[in-house]
Amino acid sequence: MVRTVIWFCYFWLYLFFVQPVYAKVCRLAKNGEQQAHDELTGRMVGRWARRLLSLAGAKVTVEGLEKLPEGPAVYVCNHLSYFDIPVILGYLGQNPKPILAKKQLASLPFIRGWMEQLHCVFIERENMRASVAALNEAAAWVAKGYSMVVFPEGTRSKTGKIAEFKAGAYKIAQKNKVPVVPLCLVGTDHIMQPGSLRIHPGKVHLSVLDPICTEGFTKEEWRALAANTQALVEQEQQRILATQQTV
Repeated sequence: MVRTVIWFCYFWLYLFFVQPVYAKVCRLAKNGEQQAHDELTGRMVGRWARRLLSLAGAKVTVEGLEKLPEGPAVYVCNHLSYFDIPVILGYLGQNPKPILAKKQLASLPFIRGWMEQLHCVFIERENMRASVAALNEAAAWVAKGYSMVVFPEGTRSKTGKIAEFKAGAYKIAQKNKVPVVPLCLVGTDHIMQPGSLRIHPGKVHLSVLDPICTEGFTKEEWRALAANTQALVEQEQQRILATQQTV
């Protein structure tokens, strides 16, 4: 319980004390200094995310960073826990990637502002029109050269088993003809278990799988892509779990 209290105190106090930096980030954006803006935002958010994982007692292993494409891409990842986002922000390459996130996160103090500076997009999945608008906004950021991270299951798994990957994420890639990069997360659900806010130390594994080049894809290939990437992530999940059992 002490770990949980310390973690939540740090979570909010960090965001409060870096408000002067947040103001600078906003000024950079207003002045059109986009590169400096993105570098500072990425550095601050990445540091915060890694410290959150360290305070939680999470030992993070990352595989496949050398596979990250140089240009924009759509990253699709299984969803286990609230801790998935800090892992992505802290460990997926040098600069955090924007995330297609559920709209409820926009109501959290301080969180919305930093997520907007990261170019995250909030989606209301129960509202079809709003969902389409959010996907179009995400596609527009990709067109500007940013990558986008999507959890295509739409919600966190309560059992650890991967649910159906929905097609929306792939529409973002299809509009921009950018690679789709499957990601696999294991262990974040043990750090914060479903239905609980209590934090437990544990091992977390993030794998970056081979990018899928979508250039020249047929309609049939686009339709099959969600199921195909889900199968790849499921296979990687089983590989990681089997490896952990033998250690």
